Amino acid sequence: MLELTGLTAGYHGGTVLHGLDLSVPAGTVHAVVGHNGAGKTTLVHTVAGLMRPSAGTVRLDGRDLTGLPAHRIARAGIGLVPQGRRVFAGLTVDEHLRLSYRPPRRGDPERPGVWTPARVTELLPRLGERRGNRGAELSGGEQQMLALARALLGSPRLLLLDEPTEGLAPALVRQVHGLVATLAGEGIAVLLVSPSPAQAVESAGALTVLTSGRATLRMDGADARADGSALHAALELATTAV
Repeated sequence: MLELTGLTAGYHGGTVLHGLDLSVPAGTVHAVVGHNGAGKTTLVHTVAGLMRPSAGTVRLDGRDLTGLPAHRIARAGIGLVPQGRRVFAGLTVDEHLRLSYRPPRRGDPERPGVWTPARVTELLPRLGERRGNRGAELSGGEQQMLALARALLGSPRLLLLDEPTEGLAPALVRQVHGLVATLAGEGIAVLLVSPSPAQAVESAGALTVLTSGRATLRMDGADARADGSALHAALELATTAV
């Protein structure tokens, strides 16, 4: 579904990502792990169209999206759950859902299933209970569920999750990873970035260690769950290299 080839990007003339190759098939979870400053958020922002790459290509299901603005990339089928949730403090849950819902239009790429507010609250019943509450009145976990719901209402084929369990209690972390596995089972491709291999490995079919903007290790998720020593060694080496 997602295919990155030679992706290079950065800020203010500097380079953060260096020729990154990465693929995420439909119905799978690919986790990217690395220390702070490794380039994880730069990767997510470049795929989502919030940054323009200086080289390389971004393809979704064979369609070249390289350098397109964020609204066109979202319409092509890429949804973003940003780090820090970024819900609107003054809007209610119901208002978030109604503003985020994008019904299919003539000419839209074919999508594997349209997400509606009703379908989202069936998946995330706590949001249904809190429909009248404003963003500022929600707990951290509820805000994360709302950020996920907001992305799903664009009916994405690829979901970008930027540190989705940051600051959450262990029970909520497990809930988020369970939801990620459910969404992959629906056929959505998921690119999940995290500083924590212990969290990322739970739901990942494949993992990439990012070190200073370069892929320094690629692993099958099942292998990492069976023996995480190579993954932890790569992260320790990355930390000493910073």
